[in-house]
Amino acid sequence: SLAYGSVHEELSTGGELKKRGGDKKGSLHVTGGKGGKPPVKVTEEGAIFRSYRDGKSFLLTPESTVQAQKSFGADIIIPLDELPPYHIDRNVLINSVERTHRWEARSLKEHLKDVKEQAMYCVIHGGLDRELRKKSVDYLTSLPFDGYAIGGSLGKNSKELLELLEWMMPMLNEEKDGVNRRNKPRHLLGIADEPSILGAVTRGIDTLDSCYPTRLSRHGTLLSREGKIHIKSGKYSRQYGIPIDPECACSTCQQYDRSYMWHLFKAKEPVFMTLATIHNLQYMNDLMAQQRQLILENKI
Repeated sequence: SLAYGSVHEELSTGGELKKRGGDKKGSLHVTGGKGGKPPVKVTEEGAIFRSYRDGKSFLLTPESTVQAQKSFGADIIIPLDELPPYHIDRNVLINSVERTHRWEARSLKEHLKDVKEQAMYCVIHGGLDRELRKKSVDYLTSLPFDGYAIGGSLGKNSKELLELLEWMMPMLNEEKDGVNRRNKPRHLLGIADEPSILGAVTRGIDTLDSCYPTRLSRHGTLLSREGKIHIKSGKYSRQYGIPIDPECACSTCQQYDRSYMWHLFKAKEPVFMTLATIHNLQYMNDLMAQQRQLILENKI
C-alpha cells in the first residue's frame, strides 16, 4: 500500500492539492506489502503508480511529496522512502537503502527552500541488518533533519523489534562530528501494539504512530485494561450494563455497554466502527499518558 492520503487527492484534483487541515504527520512509504499494490516501477526519479480511477500512470517524487505535505499543512513531514519486505536479498536491500538515502536528501533540500514552520524527520532504514542500520544512522544524522524516525522492516515480531531498538537506540544518544543526536526527537513508524509500545518507550522512543487501534476497531477488537475484547464472541451478548472498560472515560464507555456493542457488530451497523474507534483511541491516549507520568516520576 502507499500510506499517503494525498495520492487520492492528486487523483481527484488532477494534481491541484487543496490546503486543508487533518493529519498532521505525512507518511510516504513505497511498499509492496500485504494488502496493497506495489508501484508499477521504482526508479531513481521516484515511484510510478497506476491510477485506480482510470489506469493512467503517475509519478511521485521526493520533491512532489514534500510539496503535497506542505500544501495540507503537515506539522511533521516524512520523506518519500522505500519499504522493502522482511525477507529480501541483501544486495537488493543495500540498493534500496542507498536509493532511499538519496530520496531523503532530495526531500530535505526541497523542504529547506520554504520551511513554513514545519519540521522534517529522516527515516532510518536497513531492516535487521546492523551494518546497514549503522550506515543509515551515520548518514542521516549528519544532515539537518529535525528528528529521527525509525522505519524500514522492523522484524517479524515484537521480540525482534525490541532487540533492534536495544542495539540501535544508544547510537541516537551519541554526539558525533559535532552533532548531538540526543537533542532531537525519536519517532517509531507504524508500531502501536501495547507490548511494543511499552518496550519502545523504555528504550528511548519519544513518539509512535500506527493504524493499529483503528484497524482493530474495524475488525471487532476492543482494547481494555483486562486485555483485548473480541466483541463478536457470544459471551458479550448478555453483558448488560458493563462498559468495554470500566476505567475508561470515553463517550462510548459512558453511554454503551458490551451487549449493545456486540449487537452493533453482529448487525454490521457502521456506527460500531465509530464507537469502537473512539474507545480504542481513548485507550491508547490513556496508555501514553501513563507512560509520560512514569517518565516524569523517573520510573522509566
